[in-house]
Amino acid sequence: MTATYTTDAATGRDAPKKVLIVDDSRVMRSWLRAVLSADQRLNVVGEACDAVEARDYLKAHTADVLTLDIEMPGMSGLDFLTRLMRARPMPVVMMSSLTAAGSDAAIQALSRGAIDCMVKPSSAYGDELTQDICERVYHAACTRPSQLQMRLKSNAGSAAPQQAEAAAPPAYGVGEPCRRGAIILIGASTGGVAALETVLPMLHPDGPPVVVVQHMPGNFLCSFSERLNRQLRQNVYLAQENRVLDRGDIVLAPGNGTHTELRRKGGRWYFQFVPNDPPALHCPSVDVLFSSAVAEAKNVSAALLTGLGRDGAEGLLKLSKAGAKTFGQDEETCVVYGMPRAAKALGAVQEEVALERIGPALRDSRIVKRRPHNPSDTVSMR
Repeated sequence: MTATYTTDAATGRDAPKKVLIVDDSRVMRSWLRAVLSADQRLNVVGEACDAVEARDYLKAHTADVLTLDIEMPGMSGLDFLTRLMRARPMPVVMMSSLTAAGSDAAIQALSRGAIDCMVKPSSAYGDELTQDICERVYHAACTRPSQLQMRLKSNAGSAAPQQAEAAAPPAYGVGEPCRRGAIILIGASTGGVAALETVLPMLHPDGPPVVVVQHMPGNFLCSFSERLNRQLRQNVYLAQENRVLDRGDIVLAPGNGTHTELRRKGGRWYFQFVPNDPPALHCPSVDVLFSSAVAEAKNVSAALLTGLGRDGAEGLLKLSKAGAKTFGQDEETCVVYGMPRAAKALGAVQEEVALERIGPALRDSRIVKRRPHNPSDTVSMR
């Protein structure tokens, strides 16, 4: 099970949030302290060089958020996170290198309850990076374990495929035909890994193709797509230029420095990459993906899940106005109620639902109602 957090907007706006830095590198701890202490909303109250020191600190003191290194001597950050989420759930922001091993561990951490995961900076960094780190740590600190949706993963490994299959009621929607040309679009950011691992298993394995924009570095997206492909019955992969989508595909927009758009020709959906020009805050962008499907909006169901910022709000509004079915994750089940809130404020969200209902809502919206006396109405999605 996964720890779910909801934004605590009523408290903590005045007093600085208390941060505990956990990292085996003294240089990294010093750099993070300097960066976070420069933000008046944050107060670094302690440092720990390993999991044992972090555990001892938390026994004697309180903190609103941890920054936690993934690769540490002794007990790894991933193992410490697992134990922490069982014993004392609290907001955690992971710090990872962009190695293959680090990326895979980061995805595991996010699925086990970490709020966010940041890439350890290289020798070159600027104000934009430091501001982003402060913003993400602060918003993580402004969350609390939800009393309504608290669910913790009990094992340390990846979910087995049969567990993912069991997440969806086996008889739900089985045998129902999809609307011709149907497609499902999803945007997510902070908290999106755990949210997607809840939503995607609930979609029919032979249903409309699903295209996802999840904000995270390219290496993380590779690891995430591979993880989902192991867990789900659907075919999960990163989008490729001009590749045609098939029934049952789940496709993630890659972090390759371009935006992913959809095109439709000859009754088939396919991908096209477009330059990030002018540079957008997020690349790939949810807004760009959503906007590219407006011409086929009546065949589209789209959802905005948990995430910091407002990427996707404008695109969801365009889709809604053009005839798409649009959904937003509700505040109680969001890690950060940012993107869905922005879309709701614009009037783009036709239906706001709890996380565990988004999958069934998306699946229902693309089913063609059967007409027993007219079998020709049962058509494929293409």
